Amino acid sequence: MAEDKSSRYSESGVDIDKGNEFVDRIKSMVSSTFRGGVLTGIGGFGGLYALGGGRYKDPVLVSSTDGVGTKLKIAVMCNKHDTIGIDLVAMCVNDIVVCGAKPLFFLDYFAVGSLDVDVAADVVKGIAEGCKISKCSLIGGETAEMPGHYMPGDYDLAGFVVGIAERNKLIDGSDIKVGDVIIGLASSGLHSNGYSLVRKICFEELGLTVDDQVQELGGTLGEELLKPTRIYADSLMTLKRHFKISGLVHITGGGIIDNIPRILPQECKAVINGKGWKVQPIFRFLQEKGNIAGEEMCRTFNNGIGMVLIIDASLVEDVTQQLRALGEIPYVIGEIAKNKGKEGPLVEIYTAP
Repeated sequence: MAEDKSSRYSESGVDIDKGNEFVDRIKSMVSSTFRGGVLTGIGGFGGLYALGGGRYKDPVLVSSTDGVGTKLKIAVMCNKHDTIGIDLVAMCVNDIVVCGAKPLFFLDYFAVGSLDVDVAADVVKGIAEGCKISKCSLIGGETAEMPGHYMPGDYDLAGFVVGIAERNKLIDGSDIKVGDVIIGLASSGLHSNGYSLVRKICFEELGLTVDDQVQELGGTLGEELLKPTRIYADSLMTLKRHFKISGLVHITGGGIIDNIPRILPQECKAVINGKGWKVQPIFRFLQEKGNIAGEEMCRTFNNGIGMVLIIDASLVEDVTQQLRALGEIPYVIGEIAKNKGKEGPLVEIYTAP
């Protein structure tokens, strides 16, 4: 009698039937994200996407890959997995939008010790929602069972996005000049950075749990820590059609201090008003309870600003008005000044009196 190979594989911790069940569960979620250009459905060896002729004269493809980091731990602790996929899409999509690229398609990688179909389906539900928000298509992914590699209940998540832009409309910061104004767009909270420090402060030092009500935060700690990363793609693509944007910066790890210099011309520096925007309670809570210095806060967290725009001063009123109409919360937080010394900081943050 022939040996049942699938049964032997299942004994090792990998269940092919569960994998097939998972694919069936997510088919409708994935297909709901499809937009023009998608040529294949779920289940193929590769995702196909047609750029279409004539829409772009000199197209440039822009790509980015990222993960969610240890925010995944919070999802596991809360046993809530249907928003962490939004974070995944956001971290990738926000990185290509700053180049002026329109997101086209997204792929995900989900790795786990033993597949829990309900958990995995919730994760994909969030990814699909993130793709809808950013108006891109989820055209493929990979699910890997790796028994012995991950602790029970843990999983890892990564993503990959491709976008497109006209070469002459790419945003690279080269047009930034002295006198330009810096606008910050409000974040939804922590987004997906600094969670190793957050977990150390909240769980190790303060002894809190995700179910604890925290008066300063207006709800449970878990609810605050799981707020999805804001996706700015649709707002910025709309804005780009109407106004010239000289520079865009996604405020992720490294905060304002380390991210803004990535696009500044050599002769420029950013001068930021540290009281120019509303800082959400979670940042005050962490700084106070964790005894974190101000500079470290600015290099670890977004501190309430998830995206930065740099525009000509003459456009400020019109740009902020349109951003509000698009559902964003814009703040004028600084300006571009002349960088006089090679050794000086490229970002100066001062506190208004």
